[in-house]
Amino acid sequence: MQGLRSGQHGGGMLEVKAVTCVRGERTLFNELSFSVEGSTVLRVGGANGTGKTSLLRIICGLMLPAHGEVCWRGEDVRTLREEYWKDLVYVGHVNAVKDDLTAAENLRIGAALAGRSVGHREVLKALDLFGIAACAPLPARVLSQGQRRRVALARLVTSKTSPLWVLDEPFTALDAAAVELMRQLIEGHASAGGSAILTTHQEVPLIAPVQQRIDLGGC
Repeated sequence: MQGLRSGQHGGGMLEVKAVTCVRGERTLFNELSFSVEGSTVLRVGGANGTGKTSLLRIICGLMLPAHGEVCWRGEDVRTLREEYWKDLVYVGHVNAVKDDLTAAENLRIGAALAGRSVGHREVLKALDLFGIAACAPLPARVLSQGQRRRVALARLVTSKTSPLWVLDEPFTALDAAAVELMRQLIEGHASAGGSAILTTHQEVPLIAPVQQRIDLGGC
């Protein structure tokens, strides 16, 4: 991996320290260590079944490692909990979009739960960027899977001040225009001093002040 550089503002050091992930009787990765500072895009590679999604969930504190720890700004994320989650935006395979809420409500309430207040205009702008402004008043249960994915990704637009983005296959099921938008959002986030950790099967070119890559197939 390449060297690290401190973020410009609002960033923080993420440290994965000797983390081991076991699912069932199988060890997916063992004693994995790396660190990520601001202004960085880290791609996590590896074949299906090597533990990419599990690693992201461990980083977010949603799954416990068998051994090791994840630290944010020098403290274990398991002790930080809500404080850490306010600094974090996670978009996983499951979009975490609530069926009974409208698209706009999903964005607004999701931001509120993370300690951020966003207005209706900001919500509409985020949805419009992803081409689904017309879906704002619709309950999520009537949206297509592609539209629900865009609602989930629109959280990034309303969370620009969150220093750490963790994204599981963010380019999947997007057309060329939406892929380009996601590329610009990730690059802009890194240029502003934030960090993005992502998995992707698509080799979308990303430019960032610091680029890192790990391959779980080699762990």
